[in-house]
Amino acid sequence: MYEKTTLNNGLTIVMEEIPFVRSIAFGFWVMNGSRNESAEVNGISHFLEHMIFRGTDSRTAKRIADEMDAIGGQMNAYTSKEYTCYYTRVLDTHFDKALDILADMFFNSKYDPENIEKEKSIISEEINMCEDTPEDLAHDILSSQVFRGHALGYPILGTKETITSFERDTFVDFKNKHYSPLNTLVAVAGNFKAADMIKKIEKYFAGFSAPDYKEAAFNAEYAPALVTKEKPIEQIHLCMAFPGLPVNSGDAYTLSVLNTLFGGGMSSRLFQAIREERGLVYSIYAYAQSYLDTGLYTIYAALNPQQTSEAFQYISEEIKNLFSNRITEDQLKKTKDQLISNYVLSLESSASRMNSIGRSQLLLHRILSPDELISEIEKVSLDGLYRLAESMFDFEKMSVSAVGRISEIDFKGLIDNAK
Repeated sequence: MYEKTTLNNGLTIVMEEIPFVRSIAFGFWVMNGSRNESAEVNGISHFLEHMIFRGTDSRTAKRIADEMDAIGGQMNAYTSKEYTCYYTRVLDTHFDKALDILADMFFNSKYDPENIEKEKSIISEEINMCEDTPEDLAHDILSSQVFRGHALGYPILGTKETITSFERDTFVDFKNKHYSPLNTLVAVAGNFKAADMIKKIEKYFAGFSAPDYKEAAFNAEYAPALVTKEKPIEQIHLCMAFPGLPVNSGDAYTLSVLNTLFGGGMSSRLFQAIREERGLVYSIYAYAQSYLDTGLYTIYAALNPQQTSEAFQYISEEIKNLFSNRITEDQLKKTKDQLISNYVLSLESSASRMNSIGRSQLLLHRILSPDELISEIEKVSLDGLYRLAESMFDFEKMSVSAVGRISEIDFKGLIDNAK
């Protein structure tokens, strides 16, 4: 059973009691990511996440790490395009200590100038690592172009030029404007009593306020693009993308089923046809990214440059083959059973359940029970699946990104031939 409450300052708390486990997973989710940034401060959301671990008025970064290790707890954070999540998972007997540490970090970070300079170096190396990982780079340059003109296309890490410009006041001003109880959610799952948990959270978060906060307005739109980056590496890293769905779309579960069938795993049509039958790629998969106002559906492949044209052709044909060699009711049922099994198995972890209720409440403003979610998957029909496929796989709107030795490959010609 889920419980939801809102404190007087507007902070939302969602909880799931799981009395048969011995752990508690706790996270606070802030509806702030790289798309909330201006070009001048691109990367600050991710940088701010790092700085919150860099010490408070009463705890150094080392003390934070030592105290969490002493109770055997896990603590981390991550930043996405649209939100930042700070989380911990500990034994239920150590929860009070973990909450005190995490709240101290969240509210009392020092943003020490010396640590800021150290973190600039660390994040610069993180940017270097992304630049040296062509798979990541292919996805990043794709987003930068299909959402060009919108902050949704900004890299989460920022650029070396932007991050090296940040000073202490930059972090303080940004946090005051973008971290508010009105866009922050606390999610908890594990062995606790809801009434007691609310009191513990209220002790730390009741004074949370942000008078400068203003809700952001988003209007990102997908635009077809072709973008390439020359790199002296052995493989081509290729992305072929189409407009996707926003996170609250009524077709979200239909897209999940379609993706699993088409490119979501080793039994998918893409993997079997392009890698197993033809041996044209080492890696191939497809995935959907859904945002508040738009989405992206991407096919990724890593392959020999000499096989790029042939692979591009067969991937395009496999998309068209969806309609000529139609999915059967039996295939649809097996895929839905696969998705349901994966989902149910994921619920055996308190951390997974905290992530599920947190993300759902943050982005959808509701939590589906396991039975409701399973019902949504089971309702997916072949008619609905093909209606979605026909609207999504429009070759006039296809985008392409490629990283590698691309100078002799005519990607524009390949796109034209696929239409």
